[in-house]
Amino acid sequence: MQDVSRAVAAQVHSLNKKSGDFALSICSEMFRRKLTGLDYHDPNGFDCSDETQFRNCIVWLEDQKIRHYKIEDRGNLRNIPSSDWPKAYEKYLLDLNCPFGVQEKKEALDWLLGLAVRYEYGDNVEKYKNCRPLDTSANSDKAVDPLLNLDSNSPDFKAGVTALANILKIQRHDDYLVMLKAIRILIQERLSPEAIAMASQNREGVPVALDKHILGFDTGDATLNEAAQILRLLHIEELRELQTKINEAIVAVQAIIADPKTDHRLGKVGR
Repeated sequence: MQDVSRAVAAQVHSLNKKSGDFALSICSEMFRRKLTGLDYHDPNGFDCSDETQFRNCIVWLEDQKIRHYKIEDRGNLRNIPSSDWPKAYEKYLLDLNCPFGVQEKKEALDWLLGLAVRYEYGDNVEKYKNCRPLDTSANSDKAVDPLLNLDSNSPDFKAGVTALANILKIQRHDDYLVMLKAIRILIQERLSPEAIAMASQNREGVPVALDKHILGFDTGDATLNEAAQILRLLHIEELRELQTKINEAIVAVQAIIADPKTDHRLGKVGR
């Protein structure tokens, strides 16, 4: 039983790690898109975890887009190698009324990028006001599968799907849309916040005395006998869950059958 518990714990830890890696990948893609829109010099190579790149990006945002300080007041923020830079950065966030602190690195950067995008639009309203949204359609009320609008032949799309499939250890397929749908299903069932929360909960079970359960056969090995008893108990539990679902289905059908509509014109009961 301890080995089974360890295996389950290891699986949960693996899923949590994959979830973290996936979240990091999404976060990097989000930064890349905003930096690209702001004409940053190297949006594809930006790494938020690299302290030098992070500081350079903050200074660039202030110098080129946000411009909250006067030029002569940006000295402390521009002094990237200084050990006092974190203090200058903290003051900068406070002066901008940023809701995130220096410890919330990614959140603060995303907020600054959003502020920069807003200022960029404000400075170039005529340039952007006639841009049509990517999801504009004749019938916007109907829910459209976003996968239908993707170019499955794009090299960037194929590279992104392949990278996600490798991270999540999903079987390769010739159709990249099929792979993307498999990725979506896995994320919804195992890596969604709800699924991770359920997997992380410590479930306290009732101790089972294996010696009180008759196996019905003997393998000749005590360890194998114990493993067979555990498997049998797990199988019984699965059968109980299946029986419960069958009972629920029967009740649902009976509820429909037991509620006939009466047609008085025909003088009989029935549908």
